[in-house]
Amino acid sequence: MSTLTLITGSTLGGAEYVADHLAELLAAQGHHANIINQPELAQLNQDTLWLIICSTHGAGDYPDNFLTFANALTDQKPCLDKLKFAVIGLGDSNYDTFCAAAKNIEALLTQLGATQVGERLDIDVSMTPVPEEAAEIWFEDWQRYLNG
Repeated sequence: MSTLTLITGSTLGGAEYVADHLAELLAAQGHHANIINQPELAQLNQDTLWLIICSTHGAGDYPDNFLTFANALTDQKPCLDKLKFAVIGLGDSNYDTFCAAAKNIEALLTQLGATQVGERLDIDVSMTPVPEEAAEIWFEDWQRYLNG
């Protein structure tokens, strides 16, 4: 089975809750999931599939716990042509920066050569009080990428 690294960018804990729930779903299917809540580029294994779950903070910014990771990617510009990733964004559609952090990390990883696996999920927390439910629905379809 697959090994995944779930990388969270969270201000209020929503992304961490989604990661915990997805890790349970993955484990139930025999996959191994490592959750990283304080990501540092140098410590991440690029041979696993990265599932990035990131909320948007302030005016479209990355959460504080994710900023060092995003800055390292931007500054170091590593070649990520062997990396596969997926993105889940959490945000509030009442703001024009809805899920901007997720969109920005998706674009950055793609620019660095990484391959996106499936479509990004944007969860509107103003309409979805339990983001884990929206992530589970997305996961039911997305998991086909793990076996193919």
